[in-house]
Amino acid sequence: MFRIKKLDIFIAKQFGLLFLAAFVICQFVLMMQFLWRYVDELIGKGLSMEILAQFFWYMGIMLMPQAFPLAILLSSLIAFGNLGESSELTAIKAAGISLMQAMRSLIVITITIACISFYFQEVIGPRAFISFQHLLISMKQTNPEVEIPEGIFYDGIPNANLYVQKKDLDRGVLYGIMIYRMNGSYEDAAVILADSGRMQPTAEKKHLLLTLYSGEWFENMRQSNISVNANVPYRRETFSTKQILLDFDSGFNMTEMGGISADARSKGLSRIVHDLDSIREFNDSVGHQNYREAKMLTFLRPDLSNSDSTKVAQDVTGRSELFDSLYAAQSAEQKQRIVTQAMNDVQTTITNMDYKAEWAYWLNREERMHMMEAINKFTLSLSCIIFFFIGAPLGAIIRKGGLGVPVIISVIVFIVFYILDNTGMRMARIDEWTVWFGKLLGTAVLSPIAIFFTYKANKDSTVFNIDQYKTIMMRLLGLRTKRSISSKEVIIEEPHYAEDSTRLSVIGQQATNYMQTHKLLRWPNPIEVFFRPGDDQEIATLNDALETTIEDLTNSRDKRVIMLLNRYPVIAPHAHTRPFRRKWLNIITGLFLPTGIIFYVRMIRFRFRLYKDLQHILRTNGKLIARISELYINKV
Repeated sequence: MFRIKKLDIFIAKQFGLLFLAAFVICQFVLMMQFLWRYVDELIGKGLSMEILAQFFWYMGIMLMPQAFPLAILLSSLIAFGNLGESSELTAIKAAGISLMQAMRSLIVITITIACISFYFQEVIGPRAFISFQHLLISMKQTNPEVEIPEGIFYDGIPNANLYVQKKDLDRGVLYGIMIYRMNGSYEDAAVILADSGRMQPTAEKKHLLLTLYSGEWFENMRQSNISVNANVPYRRETFSTKQILLDFDSGFNMTEMGGISADARSKGLSRIVHDLDSIREFNDSVGHQNYREAKMLTFLRPDLSNSDSTKVAQDVTGRSELFDSLYAAQSAEQKQRIVTQAMNDVQTTITNMDYKAEWAYWLNREERMHMMEAINKFTLSLSCIIFFFIGAPLGAIIRKGGLGVPVIISVIVFIVFYILDNTGMRMARIDEWTVWFGKLLGTAVLSPIAIFFTYKANKDSTVFNIDQYKTIMMRLLGLRTKRSISSKEVIIEEPHYAEDSTRLSVIGQQATNYMQTHKLLRWPNPIEVFFRPGDDQEIATLNDALETTIEDLTNSRDKRVIMLLNRYPVIAPHAHTRPFRRKWLNIITGLFLPTGIIFYVRMIRFRFRLYKDLQHILRTNGKLIARISELYINKV
């Protein structure tokens, strides 16, 4: 039976406070990124605080499902990073509580947030999207002067350019008006100047009624029968009040209103599924109609079967011969007329097919958009759970709290998910990938990562142990650490100088014999490198004896001895014999020629390094034996 424990409450409080702070930050970042898309709609338009508040309110509601996963990732990473950094997580595990048991309260909270995210996308998000789009439309239909900027020419009105020096949105008055109205070409433009004016849309929202005050009207009076070089008469009119009717549809009409309700983002899951059936049925009917029309353009009759192919070929050949004979019997003028008509028919057919192709692509795109939106409602909610099982285990493994490492890791993970999700969405939208593959790409990539991190964290595995990766890289690159031996403050037993001196002499003799026997400066036999065991027992025995002697001499109080011990190289007994310790890896490496050459050159380098190490051991042995002799004589 599930019972709420104090530990669950403690961890939930830690996570909850961090989640609220992270959610506010993530929501702000997403809103700023989304705001760039509509910055032209807001800057310099003199919008009231009420309209701006509604704009940001609807925008924030639409972006909340996207902020949930990132906030969960960041907060869970910081929460468990803090627990690990303060050793609280170690105490929890020492009490016999596993990581999964410690996370169970947060798992319940995360699933709840995922359900809330789905509810927002299913119910609240579509309503907010509709209200947001209606707000944009009403801003321009109710106050069309809002759309016109100050200080620059506005070309959003068909056949006219409008310049406004200043706007008073509270009174709805425009000052310093200049209008270039096109009647055909720029040479025939009418120039209208006015000190001020008012603008309001007509009832059908198709035109703008512009009332101008105290202005002048200049217009060329060019006629078609006037030569180009002749003086062009013009008309000048001075007025105190004048009304002008301008076309101003700008796409904001009932068609766009209907387009908002037909957008997949304005629908819940049940409506999307219902509309998908209608869209597919309509697309199929359009496809069948296009197919029937295409069949009518061919020479072949649709009722012929494959067995009649020979007869069909003869029929087509006969028609071609008949056409050639009829064409040859025509006059030159009639031939030209026939060719022209045929080319027009072909061009008309091509244009018609292009139009049908674009229409079919748009219909198919509408179907894909509905499918993508339906899948997105589940993947975005599921990403909350996936991000939690990435953030919490990573925090337990890294054990770094605060806003440093967790923020960097969170940003990297979210960027990877964002790139994968947006790439899949774009490719699915243009029909390069299937909808399911495109929308599930980010989830499919991050889900195994979440499972891997959760498994490693639950098993206390050191996934991000920098020292371990550093050691592996040093092995691959053939790098070695240097000895770092220091004098001991407390020495219980003095070193056995006589035995160590004798042992060093034996080691020196073994090193000399090895260099004379094995010829380390020669290239090794590739067969021995890749296809034979190749363990060098002589170097292994020599290295064990050397390490035993060094360990005994570290008890020396003489600084000169300690300094000479640090000069001994760290020998890798098997690095010069074979690439790997496992025989099957060596065989595969040798058979694959590119890597085999690389590792063979590596063996040559290691043999040369061993030769230099043995020489260095001989020189250091001589100095160390001499120093031991001095200490032994002084002691006697």
